[in-house]
Amino acid sequence: MSKIDTNKLVLFGAGKIGRSFIGQLFSNGGYEVVFIDVYKPVIDELNRRGNYNVIIKGDKEEVLNIKNIRGVWAGDKKKVIHEVSTAGILATSVGLGGLKEIFYFIAKGLIERYKTDSGNPVDIIIAENMRNADEYFRNELQKLLPATYPLGKLVGLVETSIGKMVPIMQKKDLQDDMLQIFAEPYNTLILNGKAFKNPIPDISGLAPKNNMKAWVDRKLFIHNLGHSAASYIGYVFNPEFIYLYEALAVKEIYEKVRATMVQSAEILLTRYPEEFTMVDLIAHIDDLLHRFQNKALGDTIFRIGSDLFRKLGPEDRLCGALRSAISLNKPYERILFALVCGFHFRAKNEEGNMFKEDAEFAKLYMKGTEYVLKAVCGFDISENSQIFRDAALIDSHLKINGS
Repeated sequence: MSKIDTNKLVLFGAGKIGRSFIGQLFSNGGYEVVFIDVYKPVIDELNRRGNYNVIIKGDKEEVLNIKNIRGVWAGDKKKVIHEVSTAGILATSVGLGGLKEIFYFIAKGLIERYKTDSGNPVDIIIAENMRNADEYFRNELQKLLPATYPLGKLVGLVETSIGKMVPIMQKKDLQDDMLQIFAEPYNTLILNGKAFKNPIPDISGLAPKNNMKAWVDRKLFIHNLGHSAASYIGYVFNPEFIYLYEALAVKEIYEKVRATMVQSAEILLTRYPEEFTMVDLIAHIDDLLHRFQNKALGDTIFRIGSDLFRKLGPEDRLCGALRSAISLNKPYERILFALVCGFHFRAKNEEGNMFKEDAEFAKLYMKGTEYVLKAVCGFDISENSQIFRDAALIDSHLKINGS
């Protein structure tokens, strides 16, 4: 009979957020962290060394050595299921593209756990940038678990708001040390305090909230929206910009981005008047803009703006804010400007390549803004005729003036 280790975190995803944020917090909090990942070289190196470094990039550089860790390759199915069945707590940080692959392991581990200890609940911290993550996890797990499994009683599905910024690692830095991760000093994990089945871990950096939907929306419609607005407006202003701080050093861009974030904050405040004040939201915006300009972090416009089909999607940062503005009869012209700037985004990585799907987006844009607004953004030309008219005017202006 396998015994549950209450001080063991099993974390799906040994990538940037997994290692620099979730793994770091729990390791520093006294947990053994077991990383599950499909990329065997990283897993092998984690096991060979038993530690890795997170390099904090801020006013001064700090090196955090993360210990009490090991890895399990996702290809070793039996071992992964065993780790899940004996975990004190689970977490995921695999990105939207990898989620489908992990539900099998989680479900099998939960079944095994139920056989050996039917009364012991487990919490899953969902460290993914997605809305309604708990509902998505619940639906996917229900497909794989027996109908008699008491999912609502035994599994806490804990949504989070991931605010930590981690840049793409350059090739030279990975060649120096494939496990090192650069990250900003910010280290607060906002999560749903009401979703836990077990006591909330007593770990520095965890910030449980009661109205989690409001905080997920704050992340999406202020942080993510501001990030994208800076990237898209910055790219249109000067396609030669590489780093986000270069764009925000331009007063005109900074002011446009801040005004866009403030406009979205006004919408958010209307939705959640009990949770936020405008003073708090403005302070958050100014703090974010300060963090966005962190030169030491070296965050690129390419990383922040890429993946247009997702980031310009119907419910994501810009279009989601636009839909809220329309439903609440609030102004949205600055948000729409940032969205249309996104239609022109063609940034490239250090190898000189666009994000693969963004090259497909560029071909789609050749059919015109009306087509993109319908096919990518999900707007209806009869219901949202003003959006189509305004977007066409903005697009014409950008083509003529370039900014």
